[in-house]
Amino acid sequence: MRLSRYFLPVLKETPAEAQIVSHRYMLRAGMIKQASAGIYSWLPLGFKVLRKIEQIVHEEQQRAGHIPLLMPTLQSADLWRESGRYDAYGAEMLRITDRHGRDMLYGPTNEELITDIFRSNVSSYRDLPLTLYHIQWKFRDEIRPRFGVMRGREFYMKDGYNFDLTKEDALHAYNRHLVSYLRTYERMGLQAIPMRADGGPIGGDYTHEFLVLAETGESEVFYDSEITDLKFGDRQIDYDSVEQCQAVLEEFTSRYARTDETHDEALFDQVPEERRRVARGIEVGQIFYFGTKYSDAMGATVSDGDGNQVPVHMGSHGIGVSRLLGAIIEASHDDKGIIWPEGVTPFHAGIVNLKQGDAEADAACEALYASLTALGLEPLYDDTTERAGAKFATMDLIGLPWRITVGPRGLKNGVVELTSRRTGESEELPPEAAVAKIAAIYGVAKA
Repeated sequence: MRLSRYFLPVLKETPAEAQIVSHRYMLRAGMIKQASAGIYSWLPLGFKVLRKIEQIVHEEQQRAGHIPLLMPTLQSADLWRESGRYDAYGAEMLRITDRHGRDMLYGPTNEELITDIFRSNVSSYRDLPLTLYHIQWKFRDEIRPRFGVMRGREFYMKDGYNFDLTKEDALHAYNRHLVSYLRTYERMGLQAIPMRADGGPIGGDYTHEFLVLAETGESEVFYDSEITDLKFGDRQIDYDSVEQCQAVLEEFTSRYARTDETHDEALFDQVPEERRRVARGIEVGQIFYFGTKYSDAMGATVSDGDGNQVPVHMGSHGIGVSRLLGAIIEASHDDKGIIWPEGVTPFHAGIVNLKQGDAEADAACEALYASLTALGLEPLYDDTTERAGAKFATMDLIGLPWRITVGPRGLKNGVVELTSRRTGESEELPPEAAVAKIAAIYGVAKA
């Protein structure tokens, strides 16, 4: 993409309403624009990152054997009355009446709707196990929306639902989700720690939240510092293996890690003092097993092979897709702007032409742009006539991991400058070597 043809409305000044880093930088980098309290338009740069995050979530869900679908944003209140949650959910639910006087709601979650889909189409244990998921806009009418996409009213979320014959099968689904979530977050450059949590209005005795440590986190968290040394890495897991998934669960949850809602001071005191940590965390996902709570209430049963109709065991599993943008920025930034991890960057590299209009510099930039594009990478070429300082400031603000700087002085020596946004380190390389290095970073074979 050529910057002269792109829509990137960057701001020099920080809007007064922005209280935390991610909100400030998302506004300044032209990623979002507030439409009303807690509701945002996603501008091209922000939308591009949102789609990158969504794609990773899809890939890891389907790697685990989960099946995508799409449910509507508006739901019938009748289903929620069946489950008993319509009146219990509270003022966060946006209730609507259509032109025929029917009670509707803008979905904050989808347990009732997915249970209705299941009970209408599945009747035998032979169709189990089954996990369905979707990524959809949700709405919760927060009394005090703030912090940009971190606590908005409208948000983009992946929610998945497992249906199993027995509790043991459902707990394997729970473990499978934990494994897939660890992979998902690490691909985004995040360490998200699974912490024992509270079931809240969804319910369930088994539940873990995934939290990213950050000073601006909404939750106080207590944990054993050893847990921050754990990495899932590129290990291969057979998601059908109960033993392998259980082993990962035990590895990542055996050390103390809890939110303030479930914190147990006596248990925490058993952690060696030098490893006890108290910090803030940003919730980016949660997994639940809640048994037959919804299947009992809504008649979601299957034949068990012995002539009995039994309620299915269920769980629900969410990832805050739009919230993840804020969490990544909170975890990865400096005083100049965002620092995107390679896995979610909107563009793989920036090309800065220090002397737009100079024939040699223009030609070199065009060649770099063509070479990177031919490899399937997406460069952002700043071909504007802005001064160099402004170009560097914009690149630092929007946080692309790599920048190639092209100028007449370097070209006389046959080199361009390749700079890492994360470390600030630069090296001079021939243009083709710079392309090759970027290709290697992103795992692209250079032709």
